[in-house]
Amino acid sequence: MAKILKRTLRGGNMLNPTPVVMVSCGNTPDQYNIITIAWAGTVSSDPPMCSISIRPERHSHAIIKENGSFVINLVTNELASYADWCGVRSGKKHNKFLETGLTPVRASKVNAPLIEESPVNLECKVTQIIPLGTHDLFLAEVVAVHVNEKLFSKKSDAIELFRAHLVTYSHGHYYRVGEKIGKFGFSVEKKRHP
Repeated sequence: MAKILKRTLRGGNMLNPTPVVMVSCGNTPDQYNIITIAWAGTVSSDPPMCSISIRPERHSHAIIKENGSFVINLVTNELASYADWCGVRSGKKHNKFLETGLTPVRASKVNAPLIEESPVNLECKVTQIIPLGTHDLFLAEVVAVHVNEKLFSKKSDAIELFRAHLVTYSHGHYYRVGEKIGKFGFSVEKKRHP
């Protein structure tokens, strides 16, 4: 194998691509807001937990801290322009649900709205807020998940998330999620011979 040349850079956030999500928050319609976040991730399977990172000066930070909950809404190709708009506009100056035309739907277990147009919504209860420099990390338990009925396989009732056409983010650009190249364990799976 040929030697691969690499440059060494100073420490930075190079874990890319990341999921693009719209996080909705607020206990009442006059408080509802949407913040677009690319720093979101899974942190535990049991209990199911995730994290989001938000700068303390962002409008949604105070809302989520006050209410102790939020909803992660996955972003599709069709929702990418809405996510971008919500990411560059402040909820201090804009009613994002009203101005985008996105539909707030009351969550089943948390004090925050779902975005109806998103194919997958994760209701999250904050368990811990950790200050980490430029951002605060909100750790949260996922207490309910809503999935568009169209994403379920008619054959096995499994969720076929690839059909949602989700979007990722990398260094200032949005990308469509590509084609499936394998499943977990495919590299060691025994091949069946006809």
